Amino acid sequence: MNHRLLALGLACLGFCALQSAAAQGLRPTTGTSGATGALGTARGLARPAAQTPALPGPAEGSGLTQQQADYIVALVNAEPITNNEVRMRLARIERQIAQQGATAPPREVLAREVLEQLILEKAQLQEAKDTGIRVDDYAIDQAEQNVARQNQLGVEAFYRRLAEQGISRKSFREELRNQLLLQRLRDREVQSRVRVTDLDVDQYLQQQRTETAAAKAEVNLAHFFVPVPENAAPAEVAQRQARAQAAADKLRAGEDFAAVARELADPSQGIAGSAMGLRPLERYPELFANAVASLPVGAIAGPLRSGAGFHVLKVVERSNAGIPAVITQSHARHILLRTGPQLSETAAAARLAELRRRMLAGTADFADLAREYSQDGSAKQGGDLGWVNPGRFVPEFEEAMNALQPGEISAPVVTRFGVHLIQLLERREVKPSQRELRDMARDTVREQKTEQAYNTWLQELRGRAYIEYRDPPL
Repeated sequence: MNHRLLALGLACLGFCALQSAAAQGLRPTTGTSGATGALGTARGLARPAAQTPALPGPAEGSGLTQQQADYIVALVNAEPITNNEVRMRLARIERQIAQQGATAPPREVLAREVLEQLILEKAQLQEAKDTGIRVDDYAIDQAEQNVARQNQLGVEAFYRRLAEQGISRKSFREELRNQLLLQRLRDREVQSRVRVTDLDVDQYLQQQRTETAAAKAEVNLAHFFVPVPENAAPAEVAQRQARAQAAADKLRAGEDFAAVARELADPSQGIAGSAMGLRPLERYPELFANAVASLPVGAIAGPLRSGAGFHVLKVVERSNAGIPAVITQSHARHILLRTGPQLSETAAAARLAELRRRMLAGTADFADLAREYSQDGSAKQGGDLGWVNPGRFVPEFEEAMNALQPGEISAPVVTRFGVHLIQLLERREVKPSQRELRDMARDTVREQKTEQAYNTWLQELRGRAYIEYRDPPL
């Protein structure tokens, strides 16, 4: 098991392990000018665990033997990593692997991988602290809402589920803070290392033309999820299976996916249906990939049973050689307040919330307020970002934009550029032009280079750290 596979394991909550195995990171888009220049992004770094931090394992009892008692297994710049830290992380990874139906490597091998991951995390957190990176409480609030939504739960239902596994709200929010620190550190240190030239794009496109389309086929799945609690009684399992079957039947009858999800979702679980974006089949959980491998666009799979619950899938889109035949473009505008020593994320969010209140009350116009307050290059155009392809904005921005219906205005959204208000104006489906195909190819190349640059930087950081191994973890 390599570090990339382990990172995916660390990035998902045990009860949502089948939600998304895709990676998604941040980067600026070179060659982008005007209003969208501050928001460009990539989708190739291993997903920052801030999106879905891993669940700690159950707390150890008081009756530990001397061999099981906590002790230091390694030092990173004089800061200790304990045996219990390794064991708790190891327990959650093993639980996730079991829920996915995969075969775990030998425990001692996995324990060494976990220790190495903790060493890298510790070194990064120290670097973030030393260089003054901070994360506001508002960013934590937004992150916990995103995590709950990704797990098909409302925030309170999500924390009730965590409490069942012995995890407090305080400890989970602290984990979110640490993972956001790591994400912001990666953004700052890696982005300046990545350059994509026209030659890079030409070479990538040529490579695509010489590879078989089947090898690079990508699929976009819409996902309806009905969770099943651990140790659920047979009657409850049957009831939840019936709800998933009802959703599948309605979808096969041609009903709208979003409408079915809204109708059949448990209100306490928040959003129950969402599209997961184009990605290669191998980046989906094996359960999903096997079920949809030969299905055409529009087909329904499921209900499928996993360790987490029941899943219903719809094949929304297929592409060959990583290039979709049709793409959904968005036309949006935004107001950006940049944060720093003079303006915290919390204060910026409060200002934007007041502007949003005025717009919703009909006493102010979005474009006028954007011209007056926005600190982005789009301000002169009333915040207008124009028509953009999927993947052109940082994930937090794009996720919030994609959740909007035309005309709706988001709540304040934190990204690495500051805090935004977003209004979706229109959506459309178009066949990508040659220029747009080159832009998508550039995004893919940047994704690859960003991952390479991150791995290089991470090894450099590790090389500068003083690391002392003590007794091996047990």
